Amino acid sequence: MPRTRTPYPTEFREQLVALARAGRSVESLAREYEPCAATIHDWFKQAGADDGDRVDRLTSADMDELRQLRKEVRQLRQERDILSKGCQWMRHWSEQPLATPGLHKTT
Repeated sequence: MPRTRTPYPTEFREQLVALARAGRSVESLAREYEPCAATIHDWFKQAGADDGDRVDRLTSADMDELRQLRKEVRQLRQERDILSKGCQWMRHWSEQPLATPGLHKTT
């Protein structure tokens, strides 16, 4: 099982993005602080999208909304599947003749 670490605090991310915007290279920030250069680049790009400077990425708010909508769609599909199976079960058993007590043939 791969190891995962807890996310970096928001303040820490914002400080590194501010340092990168101030002219520090991402590579020097990666050497000085723990995150790798690719992670800092990603934070920098995301901050640009959130500020409206980049249009090639979704903003954080849009990504949160998309995540929530996908979760809702997943739940609705699960509920639909449950109802569909319930309807199939009801249809199957409603077509079966009912056994009426006392109407058995006796010979």
